[in-house]
Parts: sequence; structure tokens; C-alpha cells
Amino acid sequence: MTEVHPARATGGPSRDNEGATAALGLSEWLGFAAAPTFAVMALLTALGGSPMDGLCSSAAGAPVSGMMLMYLLMSAFHTPPWLRSIFGQRGGSR
Repeated sequence: MTEVHPARATGGPSRDNEGATAALGLSEWLGFAAAPTFAVMALLTALGGSPMDGLCSSAAGAPVSGMMLMYLLMSAFHTPPWLRSIFGQRGGSR
């Protein structure tokens, strides 16, 4: 006779499912937090600057260069969660 462990029994929620749901919620929140965080970092870098920016940039004096460009690109790459939220998730059939 085999014994079924309560955590592996089917038909009810388990702690593993609750943990996965919490992790999914956290990852969604982090996805939404990334784009505005990088945008603010780009703005602060543009406003404050640093004496070291001249060493990090090959085009000194360019309006968008160095760390600011990196933060802007990272912000752009992290916009899909915002775009899905704004325009809605569309189904595969049209």
C-alpha cells in the first residue's frame, strides 16, 4: 500500500502554489518598477552629471552620452509591462 503525502495530494492548494503565486506577484511588481527607476536615474544623471563623465564618454559634450544613454536604453528595454498594461493583453486570434 502506498501512502500519499499531504503536500503532494491533488485536489487542493499547496504551499508550493502559494509561494509560486507570491513570487509571480513580486516579479510583476519588479517589472513595473524597472522602467521608471531607470528613467529617474537617467534624469538625475543628466541634471547632476559627474566629473568622471568625461572619462566614460567618447563624445564629451554630447547631449546624450555615457551613463545617461545607458539608463535611457535600459528604461526603454523595460517598458513592455507598461505597454501591456496600457494597451491590454491581446489574444492570438484576430
